[in-house]
Amino acid sequence: MSQATPPVGTGALEKREARLAWSLLLPTITIVSAVVILPLLAIFWISFKPIGLADLRPPAPVVREALRGSDDTLRLEYRLRNSSQSEVISGVTIRDTIPDTLRVVSADPRCTIDGAAFLCDIGDLEGGARDEVEIFVALTGDADAAEEAAESTEPELTGSGNNILTNMEFTTENFARVFDGDEFWDVLWVTMFYTVFGTIGALVFGLFAAMLLNKSFKGQGILRGLYLFPYVAPVIAVAFAWIILFDPFSGSANALLVQMGVTTDAINFFGERPLALIMVTVFEIWRYFPLSFLFILARMQSIDSDMYEAADMDGASPFQQFWYLSLPQLLGILSVLFLLRFIWTFNKFDDIFLLTGGNAGTRTLTVNVYEQAFAVSNIGAGAAVAVVIFGCLILFSIFFFKYVSQEEGL
Repeated sequence: MSQATPPVGTGALEKREARLAWSLLLPTITIVSAVVILPLLAIFWISFKPIGLADLRPPAPVVREALRGSDDTLRLEYRLRNSSQSEVISGVTIRDTIPDTLRVVSADPRCTIDGAAFLCDIGDLEGGARDEVEIFVALTGDADAAEEAAESTEPELTGSGNNILTNMEFTTENFARVFDGDEFWDVLWVTMFYTVFGTIGALVFGLFAAMLLNKSFKGQGILRGLYLFPYVAPVIAVAFAWIILFDPFSGSANALLVQMGVTTDAINFFGERPLALIMVTVFEIWRYFPLSFLFILARMQSIDSDMYEAADMDGASPFQQFWYLSLPQLLGILSVLFLLRFIWTFNKFDDIFLLTGGNAGTRTLTVNVYEQAFAVSNIGAGAAVAVVIFGCLILFSIFFFKYVSQEEGL
């Protein structure tokens, strides 16, 4: 049999369609790259820099101009300071123009007067150094107008310093600080406990809620809405509600436990180890199980009911129907949810920070980023911890797509 000849021009048409598709996708790809890739590259760059919070602003001279004194002591003051506490600014100069209502009497030896304009060569400013330039003047007009004119003009400054953020000097001290001692491994263990149990718990409770509501009954819509409340409520509101509820002094939970005789003393749920870690994990499960519930319920409602009817006729128990019919159909969506929830929980910061601030053994890697970058003012170390988080998530994603997703047929 002769093979069918493809239509003439099909290959050229496919190439034109491919070029058109890429040209339509190019703006989206560019925006996504700018939003995702550039900040990621910036984090990697900063992680190898000894940068503190004060180093985010490049070293530059700062000046304040003011007209002070009266009569023979009337002068223009230019107070300079180095914005950096460590880097030297070289070649600092001040250039300004004297207002028409003032006349120069004498000037700082470093200044050169040229009519109404002057240039002062300050030289180098050491890190954190301050300097002052005075130009004595006499009034030739209204004093208020002279003061207003002096404060309204902006002196022109020049000077260059070594910018730690943009120079080509790199260091591994930030990563050495991160991995130094047992602190990192303790934080990593807390993060893994919080992430694994928070993710699995949210999936299990979401599956259980979906099974409960996978039936038609009166008030089903209202109950579904109540199930979604933890997820749609503002996190700051529900976090403070939990703090008040489990407060050791005035919380309802402690009062109920004492009255029931479960305990004689108040329990500090968010202030004791390891109870605080368990509580923030339970909060994570309670707050995010509705997301799993929605996806699982949607998948369950798409399963053909004929299978369950046949299983009933064969005498299969409800557990057997779930284990042999429902669960294999749900493995795909459960795998996707596990991947997403694991990544989101691993990156979670606001829940723990609002509940415990990272105290009482609840310090995760994301809380460590905040503490290093802002509490200790070490931006480089905070960026290094962020890079470690990125690496952990990359390793997890590789493991997931190499093993788990293949088993589930994703």
